[in-house]
Amino acid sequence: MATVTELINKHNRTAFSFEILPPLKGNDIEKVYKIVDKLVEFDPQYINITTHHSEYMDQQMPDGSVKRINIRKRPGSVAIAASIQHKYGVTAIPHMICKGFSREETEYALIDLNFLRVHNLLLLQGDNKRLAPEQIYPNGNEYATDLQKQVNNFNEGVTEDGNTFEKNITPFAYGMACYPEKHEDAPSMESDIRYMKMKADMGAEYFVTQMFFDNEKYFSFVDKCSKAGITQPIIPGVKPIVLMSQLEVLPRIFQSSIPEELAAELRKCKTDDEAKEVGVEWGIKQCRELIAHDVPSLHFYSLLATDSVARIAREVY
Repeated sequence: MATVTELINKHNRTAFSFEILPPLKGNDIEKVYKIVDKLVEFDPQYINITTHHSEYMDQQMPDGSVKRINIRKRPGSVAIAASIQHKYGVTAIPHMICKGFSREETEYALIDLNFLRVHNLLLLQGDNKRLAPEQIYPNGNEYATDLQKQVNNFNEGVTEDGNTFEKNITPFAYGMACYPEKHEDAPSMESDIRYMKMKADMGAEYFVTQMFFDNEKYFSFVDKCSKAGITQPIIPGVKPIVLMSQLEVLPRIFQSSIPEELAAELRKCKTDDEAKEVGVEWGIKQCRELIAHDVPSLHFYSLLATDSVARIAREVY
């Protein structure tokens, strides 16, 4: 299948894509299909699937003792990506993360993905806030650039332990994340963009932004990236607000500021249904402005917001 940059470059208008969360363990693939079915009418050029590491939990045993057990709450992205790609004929992009996975596990995932003909990836550092000490592998990838190096080596036929093999017919293509309001761990925006340029030089074909609600922050960020010599597409990430609590939660968790105009409307809401309507109206306005500025694609974070994404897309596509 084509790479993301090939897909958006051949598209004669702003492309549409979205991200989904694997279902909780015990649920089947039909829950994923129901989300895709609601959004496939808007001709998605690709669909992202998030990845989650396992978690350690304390479980009380029958004898009263407490034992730490490792559980995975959601199925892996490899199988879900293959299922989506083969059912819908749409490019599926599983996320690959550093945290909570060893380099060996990452390599096995690459082997499986190649076998299943899934050759587009999104490479991320991942969140280490909920990792147990047992999940901080000494041979894991620490930073997204380390994960890049592993994928680049795999594309060249080099395993994580330095052995060689006949490289795959179709190499992996990948994008990476970027942050219009600065990554929380970066000391400055200038430092953040320097690392972004490093990722671009190492082979990132495109970047997808963290969610933002103020388009001016995105436009300013793209301008700074251009001045730094970054020429890859920078795809805006859009998140429709659907809950009143997100006025406080999203800035705290994702460091995505809420413009006062939007915050004022959300503060007027008495119910989540009202907040959802505000989120749809803001999303339509935001997306229309982005499209007017010829962004290469709009990427929607659809968690809890599938219906809102569909309503926005219906108005702007």
